Amino acid sequence: MELKMKIKHLHSWDVSPKEAAKIQRNLACKISLNWKNFFPKFIAGADISFSKGTNVVYAGVIILSFPSLELIGEYSIKGLLKFPYVPGLLSFREAPILLELFSKIQMTPDLIFFDGQGLAHPRRFGLACHMGLLLNCSTIGCAKNKLTGYYKEPREKKGSVNSLIDENGDTLGTVLRSRDSCKPIFVSPGHKIDFKNAAKYALACCNKYRIPEPIRLAHLLVNRIRIGNKNSL
Repeated sequence: MELKMKIKHLHSWDVSPKEAAKIQRNLACKISLNWKNFFPKFIAGADISFSKGTNVVYAGVIILSFPSLELIGEYSIKGLLKFPYVPGLLSFREAPILLELFSKIQMTPDLIFFDGQGLAHPRRFGLACHMGLLLNCSTIGCAKNKLTGYYKEPREKKGSVNSLIDENGDTLGTVLRSRDSCKPIFVSPGHKIDFKNAAKYALACCNKYRIPEPIRLAHLLVNRIRIGNKNSL
């Protein structure tokens, strides 16, 4: 694990939805699926939570040891949304506040989970891809719902998988049964990891719950902070 993360500047954030989609298409070719086959010692999960009816947003990052999944640190920040909600452009809405938070963290995790898509995206450039390039880090997208693609339902047993594919049969991600008889989750590489290892580490982080522990804990963190701020008004 390195010290403070170095964030790349790849483009302006003050763009229209049309310009944002063009940026996604241009950057998608820079994504690497090359996993260096190292064993991650520290993993992170990131999530955000919105204050309903406002442009206030809370971002949270949880860092855990691996494979024990013991808590190493939790970090949060409050900010304002500047980009509208547009399906497929989630990263332009969420990445700025997440980058601000990561810039304040004095350690670099080996692998980061994001609550959203990686390659399983219409332009093959979901939130996990975008953040992976910006942070130059291995990233995985884990989503509760499919954004694009086709799949056959995996078997009911935990650990069962099927591929998520596009209309040409190309692989977009993995449909993973993370708990017995629960709805599957949709796992896809973000950057610097392949399909097999993205699914492997997602499953390794699912103990009692459907959602991988780094994302689940980050989700609990941001909602706790949002509710706490609301109650303090």
